[in-house]
Amino acid sequence: MLPQNVTNGRSELGTLNAPLLPKFRTNNRLPFGTPWGRRNVTNTNPYAVSTNPSEIAPITNATRQYDFTIRRGFIAPDGVNKSVILINDQFPGPTIEVNWGDTVQVTVNNEITGPEEGTAMHWHGILQRQTQWSDGTPAVQQCPIAPGKSFTYEFQANPYGTSWYHSHYSAQYSGGLLGPMIIHGPTHVPYDVDIGPVLLTDWFHDEYLDIVEQVMGVPSVIPVADNNLINGKMNYNCSLASPGVNCTSNAGISKFEFTSGKSHRLRLINGAAEAIMRFSIDSHIMTVMANDYVPIVPYTTNVVTLGVGQRTDVIVNASLPAGSSVFMRSLISPTCSSTSNLTQTEALAAIFYNGANTTDTPPSNPTIIDDSHCGNDPLNQTVPAYDFPSTPTPATTEQIDIEFKANSTNHMLWYMNNSTFRGNFDHPVLLLAKAGNVSYPDDPDWNVYNFGYNSSIRIIVNNTSNGAHPMHLHGHNFNVLAEGTGAWDGTIEHIENTQRRDVQLVQGQGYLVIQYNTDNPGVWPFHCHIAWHVSAGLSVSLMEQTGKIRNVNIPSSSVQTCRDWWTYSGHNVVQQIDSGL
Repeated sequence: MLPQNVTNGRSELGTLNAPLLPKFRTNNRLPFGTPWGRRNVTNTNPYAVSTNPSEIAPITNATRQYDFTIRRGFIAPDGVNKSVILINDQFPGPTIEVNWGDTVQVTVNNEITGPEEGTAMHWHGILQRQTQWSDGTPAVQQCPIAPGKSFTYEFQANPYGTSWYHSHYSAQYSGGLLGPMIIHGPTHVPYDVDIGPVLLTDWFHDEYLDIVEQVMGVPSVIPVADNNLINGKMNYNCSLASPGVNCTSNAGISKFEFTSGKSHRLRLINGAAEAIMRFSIDSHIMTVMANDYVPIVPYTTNVVTLGVGQRTDVIVNASLPAGSSVFMRSLISPTCSSTSNLTQTEALAAIFYNGANTTDTPPSNPTIIDDSHCGNDPLNQTVPAYDFPSTPTPATTEQIDIEFKANSTNHMLWYMNNSTFRGNFDHPVLLLAKAGNVSYPDDPDWNVYNFGYNSSIRIIVNNTSNGAHPMHLHGHNFNVLAEGTGAWDGTIEHIENTQRRDVQLVQGQGYLVIQYNTDNPGVWPFHCHIAWHVSAGLSVSLMEQTGKIRNVNIPSSSVQTCRDWWTYSGHNVVQQIDSGL
């Protein structure tokens, strides 16, 4: 077994030393005993826009500050030593842990060298109301952070639940730039122990830029993962390694501790570059309590399916006797993801009950998994715990067709309504819209959809490709009205309280229908969260409440970040070989 600093740098995730999480952070005001006062899952809509403070997210007046230094390093999460990009010399990156309503400040210092790269950090699922400039998408809301420069993101922690943050610069996060983000809030399902984040990631032994070059080349190469990790750890069969690769067998897997008779909350996060994950725990049933940032009516399952970017919170009762041990498993779906006979599709982590020998190998047997369906759990099974009103007829509807085809130079790219995305790092659309420029006829590849003052938008996604796409919308949690294969017949699944989340799988040769209110003036990416697909253009930018964008308060530091980037790019060749996202 390799030491933790060799496999994961300074991170404690995946070890028995990793801290358990409290119900909430207590170094702040606690009105009525909690940071959110009398708000609970069923009486407060976290997405509401209201002048009544009791009906919206709390303002705790607590500021949580983090300092991220990004630089290259070498780690061996599965025993294969490789060059990566790290946050504070950790993989996974530091866990952000705050309370619902806190102000979060994260200063990102770009110290990437050998070679230099820009960067930008996205806080997945955060609404970014009144802080649109902090969403972290280069070419859409900001210029990249130039090498040697810093930028401070600031936003309110809203909504609450489990999420993650990651670089949104090219496919950079697949090279190590990601970490968990926990926003403590009310809960409607009791539990005893919060185990914390369980981060599921596919893992590639090639460097991410080399993979992007293959994806964008002629002919295009579909990347295939080498391994699968839980909290940044897994063993690797070194006989599969390429010649000359520095590989150590039995590097070590992640370990967790259960207490017999107690209930445990696990916060599952799919932070993969490409893979749909099937998560299970041998000999245990899971109670699903939340999807993405949305508490739901609890239901039980043996297997949780997560597309890239999705999160699911589960409660697991430790029903075995003290001294037991079992495996936790995360399977890269062979049916729904890109794999080969060289891919280690199954990641293992050990769960040791109190009193167990933590050096033993668990004797448990895997759950039988049905891998035939490349979508999420049925919509009639995933009902929000908060009683949202019926979904009304939208102010406008947009149909978006997804295609994969060659451009005029024979490069295989992803298209949305016959247009492939390519951003301009020098001219973020949000900053242009702030200045009153909201039409871009000379730049159709920015894929901007200007919805003006329409109060709500329904989007019908038709996927003409054979693979599933995890579709993510920034700045909102959307209503999921329908999904399936074939063509949509107009039926809405339980219209009175439709599922909400910020990522939903659209199946191959299928459809996805979503709707949201335009209560957040700005420019919000809507894209596939498979890193290689968004690199090849599978993204659009949705502009809402256009005139109100001029009233958005964008700090001078955001403009300075662009000046720094212009200076850097004016003296250095920026190798933007993909969409930029």
